[in-house]
This record gives sequence, C-alpha cells and structure tokens, in this order.
Amino acid sequence: MNLNLYLSIAEQYSSNTQKIRVLTEKWVEKYIFCPNCGSSIAKYENNRPVADFYCFSCAEEFELKSKKDKMGKKIVDGAYATMIKRLQSNSNPNFFFLIYDKNSYDVINFFVIPKYFFIPEMIEKRKPLSPTAQRAGWIGCNILLESIPKSGKIFYIKNKKFEGKHKILASWNKIKFLQQTTDLRAKGWLLEIIKCIDKLNKKSFTLNQIYQFEKYLQMKYPKNNNIRAKIRQQLQILRDKGYLKFEGKGNYKLI
Repeated sequence: MNLNLYLSIAEQYSSNTQKIRVLTEKWVEKYIFCPNCGSSIAKYENNRPVADFYCFSCAEEFELKSKKDKMGKKIVDGAYATMIKRLQSNSNPNFFFLIYDKNSYDVINFFVIPKYFFIPEMIEKRKPLSPTAQRAGWIGCNILLESIPKSGKIFYIKNKKFEGKHKILASWNKIKFLQQTTDLRAKGWLLEIIKCIDKLNKKSFTLNQIYQFEKYLQMKYPKNNNIRAKIRQQLQILRDKGYLKFEGKGNYKLI
C-alpha cells in the first residue's frame, strides 16, 4: 500500500482545498476496503448530501474527513441541525478520517468510526456565522474525537503502519452489536462504560475499579439514583454481547 497521496492530476486545481479533496478521495478509492465485509468501495458522484463512498457488497456508506498533520480533539463537520437529525433518524454514514503530512503528502493515520458510535453528546455546536458572512447565521458543528471510545476508532493506518485486513475486520465485528441499540440514551450508557474501561488501560479489571467512575457517571446522569446497579447492568450487556468475559468474583477481561 502506497501511503503517499500525491498525484499529478491534482496540479490542475488552484485551490488547495480542491487539491486535497481529489488526492484523498483517489487514495481511499484505490486502497481502502469496506471494514464490514472486506469488499471494494466506490465513490459516489460529487455533492451527494450524505456520503462520499459506498460498499459494492453490503451497501455500507462512508463520509470522508481529512486533516493535516495532527488528529487533534475535534474535526469540523457540516450543519449542526442536519447532523443531529441524521443521528436521530439513524441515517448517518460511517466516517473515514484521514490525517496527512502537509509537506510530504504522506498518510499518517487513517481510521473509520462506525456510525453507531455517534450520539448527540459527541457533536459540538459551533457559533453562528456573523451577520456579514455569506451564510449569515449558519451553524456548523464539530465531531469530538476525544469523546469516542478507543474501540470506536478502527485504524487502517496507524503512525504510517498498515494494521492488517484481518485485524480491521475483527475490530469492526467486535463492536458491531452496538448497531442493535437504537435508543440513543441506552447507547450513551454503553459508550460511557466502554470509555471508563478504556481509562483503566487494562486487559483485565475488577468491578470495584469501574466503581471508581461512580461520581463521574452521576454527573453525566444526575437523575439516576442507583449508579452502581446501572454499571453492573451495562457490564452484563457487554458480557452478553461478547465484548467482555466475566471471570467470577467481580473480575472482567476484555475479549
């Protein structure tokens, strides 16, 4: 896999934004496969409102976002109202994120976030454009990458290294159960517990270690008066879905 984006076709564009769009789209179309089934993906016609790519075999859709040099904590997206509406209707595509070196045009990181990892809390509302702007009053949004669990960022390329097709497909399959949870509040709880597990940074952990996040979860869900019972319930769901293994006596292990 060639990690360099540069193609002579981009030289015809005077706008750097157009140039990067063409280069990144051409690279994705040539090298990236569907993380759900492993088949080839194709590019939609330009200016499609929802997605940039689709899978020939399973019809999964993908929107591509690119950024230079560093991943950062957030990535700029489109209209806030449109994004929230898409999340609530479950019509959101999966997201490809491509990070490239602005000098060498090399791909540094490339990963996909499945659409079922997105909830409204992960979308930041930007300030309206000024009255003098061409689209005065328009309100955009940011995707808060730091609010997405580690398992929701499935890397193809990590620090210029290809992760391997088998690993990518297995990572996608492991968290696919989340698409069955259509209630955004229920999904929010599962994602918060997964993030708490991430923060432990351990393959094996105990129930008492997850209880350390009780105050944090109480702040997130102030109307819930029995946080520990909710923690146990979510861990049981993650166990039943094959995300965790319960090893007895309050001990858990990531699968």
